Amino acid sequence: MINWGIIGCGNVTEAKSGPAFNKVGGSRLIAVMRRDIKLAEDYARRHGVPKFYNDAGALINDPDINAIYVATPPGSHAEYAIRSIEAGKPVYVEKPMAVNHAECLKIIEASEKYRVPVFVAYYRRALPGFLLVKELISNGAIGNVRHVFIKCFKSPTPEELTGKLSWRVQPEISGGGHFFDLASHQLDYLDFLLGPVMKVSSLVLNQAGLYDAEDFISASFLFAKDIAATGIWCFSSSPENNSDLIEITGDKGKLTFSTFSFEPIVLENSEGRKEYINERPEHVQFYLIKQVVNALSGQGTAVSTGITAARTSKVMDEVMATWM
Repeated sequence: MINWGIIGCGNVTEAKSGPAFNKVGGSRLIAVMRRDIKLAEDYARRHGVPKFYNDAGALINDPDINAIYVATPPGSHAEYAIRSIEAGKPVYVEKPMAVNHAECLKIIEASEKYRVPVFVAYYRRALPGFLLVKELISNGAIGNVRHVFIKCFKSPTPEELTGKLSWRVQPEISGGGHFFDLASHQLDYLDFLLGPVMKVSSLVLNQAGLYDAEDFISASFLFAKDIAATGIWCFSSSPENNSDLIEITGDKGKLTFSTFSFEPIVLENSEGRKEYINERPEHVQFYLIKQVVNALSGQGTAVSTGITAARTSKVMDEVMATWM
């Protein structure tokens, strides 16, 4: 039985991940930690978790826990992941893996030193709709992939407009702005589809001045077999311009789908136009957590590891290298 403890039971754990630990066979959530003990107790009560802490060390050293989910903001991922690894406990880390590639490498170094596995919550690698896209490409539905286009436009939140900034736009905590939070999913998924990025060029700006982090990114990526990709991310657009699009063009067709809104997947080729349902599970991390539990139980492998996730952080660092 894999007995989980969660460090940082915030919003992401309420529905996306937390309940899934009790719904996967051979897995159960037995403890949570939050710095505010009242919030930790409230989470434990609502989710039927028997133990709660306000000290990460106490959770890490709980002898009943044999695997740890680090769900704090990225600024503390490396610290808690490494402490868990040193205690001999496998870790499942929220994305992005850390605030930068250098911190990812420290986690991997600890993982290799203590021979303790690391997994990262890039769950689109395991979602049915995103696996269908991979299958359609592998089966030649659009022929040879030529280009991938990403467009992610998002208007500022009311809080950002009034100067009440969340940790997601504070680089010392998140690694950057919304690009690190949202584009990390998209770039990791392209790594899953096409392999590692070989070359990056970018333009990074702060156009609106609402916070110190970047709010506009235009970037180009080169993959093996001369597959090109282009992405535009703008986080200061008007609501009318909000967009969530990935378009994969091949020499025999095109696939169009969303990253976050789970719109239908659209295939267009010589046979016409066809739509596929992009399933959104009740708990979106369920399928990946199931893979992680199976891997820890010696019954399979998981597709999102510290090694794969570190590549995504490296690409984001390379995109940000032009940021002045």
